Amino acid sequence: MTTALDRTSSTSTSTSDGAALTATALFRTAGLRLAMAPVAIASAVGAAVLARGASEADTAVLYAVTVTAWAVAGVMITIRRPGERQGQLVLGASLAGAVAVLAAAVVWAAGDGREVPTLVEAALLARPVALGLLVAAGMHVLLTLPDGRCGIGRIVVAGGYATGAVTGLLLWLYRPSLPLWPIAVEAVLAGAIGLGGSHRRYRRATGLERQRMQWFGWAVAVGVEVAVIAVALRLLWGWPDGGAGIAMAATLPIPLALALGSSKRLIGRVDALLAHTVSLAGLSGVVAAVYLVIVLGLGRVPTDTDRPLLGLSMVAAAVAAVLYLPARQRLAEFSNRLVYGEREPPDQVLKTFGSRLSRAIPLDELLLQVAESLRKTLSLTVAEIWTGSEGRLERSVSVPDAPPTRLVLAPDEEAVVARAGVSGSAWVKVWMSGLLAGRESSALRVAPITHSGHLLGLIVAVRPPAGDAFNEEEDRTLTELARQLGLALHNVQLDSALQSTLDEVRRQAEELQASRSRIVAASDAARRQIERNLHDGAQQHLVALAVNLRLARQIAESDLEVAKEMLEQLGHDLQDAVQELRNLAHGIYPPLLVDRGLPEALSAAGGRSALPTRVVADGIGRYSPEVEAAVYFCCLEAMQNAGKHAGDGSTITVRVWEEAGALLFEVADDGAGFDPSGRVTPGAGFVNMGDRVGAIGGTFGVQSAPGRGTRVSGRIPLPAGSEQATS
Repeated sequence: MTTALDRTSSTSTSTSDGAALTATALFRTAGLRLAMAPVAIASAVGAAVLARGASEADTAVLYAVTVTAWAVAGVMITIRRPGERQGQLVLGASLAGAVAVLAAAVVWAAGDGREVPTLVEAALLARPVALGLLVAAGMHVLLTLPDGRCGIGRIVVAGGYATGAVTGLLLWLYRPSLPLWPIAVEAVLAGAIGLGGSHRRYRRATGLERQRMQWFGWAVAVGVEVAVIAVALRLLWGWPDGGAGIAMAATLPIPLALALGSSKRLIGRVDALLAHTVSLAGLSGVVAAVYLVIVLGLGRVPTDTDRPLLGLSMVAAAVAAVLYLPARQRLAEFSNRLVYGEREPPDQVLKTFGSRLSRAIPLDELLLQVAESLRKTLSLTVAEIWTGSEGRLERSVSVPDAPPTRLVLAPDEEAVVARAGVSGSAWVKVWMSGLLAGRESSALRVAPITHSGHLLGLIVAVRPPAGDAFNEEEDRTLTELARQLGLALHNVQLDSALQSTLDEVRRQAEELQASRSRIVAASDAARRQIERNLHDGAQQHLVALAVNLRLARQIAESDLEVAKEMLEQLGHDLQDAVQELRNLAHGIYPPLLVDRGLPEALSAAGGRSALPTRVVADGIGRYSPEVEAAVYFCCLEAMQNAGKHAGDGSTITVRVWEEAGALLFEVADDGAGFDPSGRVTPGAGFVNMGDRVGAIGGTFGVQSAPGRGTRVSGRIPLPAGSEQATS
């Protein structure tokens, strides 16, 4: 019987065997593809050797080099990525090119071909057909970039090959001559279709696939540049000969890019290379285009005398275009030193401020760097930055260093300074004379740092008395710098306010959590206390009443008079039990508070207090049960604390009144008092009172001093529009 382990083992074995077979088949297929490379290379080399004595020998060598490059690229792609079809397509294109080159070499070697042997006749057929299929193969490669998968449909590819074959057969009818314009038209159409398909795929590509296609973009940029330069040289010098040779040379960067794009180590290095290539190609292309326009404007081809001078001028223009950016930077630095001396141009501090701000450095360090840069760029003796708010400014940064000092502005002065622009010594003497201390004869500029009309600081720039006067450009620099600093300081204030708010919310959350824990603990303690009071008080009275009732029933059968006396005593005991329950109910929630409100309930509580108590609650009506309960129990707790700690001979005053949309209460005694700062933690009574008031959005406070009594107060906000219930 087969076990699960055996089935798992057999499955694993079959999987590994399948993977091994797949890998073997993959490499076997790659080997068959690689066999095309030596055939293509041998054919190309043979073509170059065969055409050695013909007038087209140089062209044959160029063709052979191009075919070899494509074959080598196909080999590298196939070896590096055997699971993709891209290598096979490149090798197929190189083989088609090799056939075309070899056939052309046979024709060239046979002379004009008037006496056509069989080999030459076959070459005359193979040459146009191979060229037509070569164009279709190029389109196939473009449509399947970068991995050989065709994303546009096989019908288009098949139609391209069919069109190439038909074009070749039609050109064969014109043998022995070979008109190339049909091949050129086919190449233009195939290129448009191939580039359009590859562009659509590039827009959808991501990651490594996109980078591999960027390598092809680099090759296209280089190829276009080679073609432009070759065309320019052809028009200006008459070299090189033949458009087909130029086209073949322009394709050489493509197999190189395909090979480099298949390398896992080099695939990620295309970004910077592509950017520099496009830049240089664009510059040299502009130079070539300008010279072509000049030649066309002259209306004649340069003579042998003009060509050397024209060539040297083209080289000079290309070198100037390449060196423009570094030369411009060096010349700008030299001109700044010439105009401003050792310092930098005034707007340099603005250019560097944004980069400093983006590095998220601390504000103090940022202000110091700005002051140092400002002193350097404007050639100042002193650069200061003052910060503050509400008319109170402090010198935060000074270069060179100076001790901190403060400047206080009246509200009207602050408004004037905030609205002022960059000002000089005369204006500063009127509104901020404190800034001129020791600088009466110096050249001074003050730029207010504002945001939304609020003064947040000042920029103070000082030059020696014999120094240069501040110009308009420097004033504009100070104005713009003050504006940017105003935004930065405003953001810092917002961050500080947000952090304070977060800290307050965090503190309130912690207090809320602690109060919830205390409320739960207090509820449990109150429940246990009620249970003890019922057990030790009312329950004992009721149990005794039940026992005495049974005893009176037994005695009534034998001695009626004694039974009457016992029943009368039971009546008194029952009243005691009722009073015990009333007292217990007063401790839980006094019925008098529910029926009559705060004045009556507090007066009753004051009558039961251990110390003489006066209650002042005139004009107080009815409020929500939560508000009345909070005020009542807080006052009751405060009276109990006073009775325990105020001392003999003390008196208590309880006041409750309504004021400004809130209900206020106060319990004051003239007893011994205490030192609140000497308490490490508040007492349980104070904590309970604070929790009660805080639970309904109120505030609570305690004031006391040794020998001066204690004052407990609270304020509970009332809902807007709420109406008191009449008593």
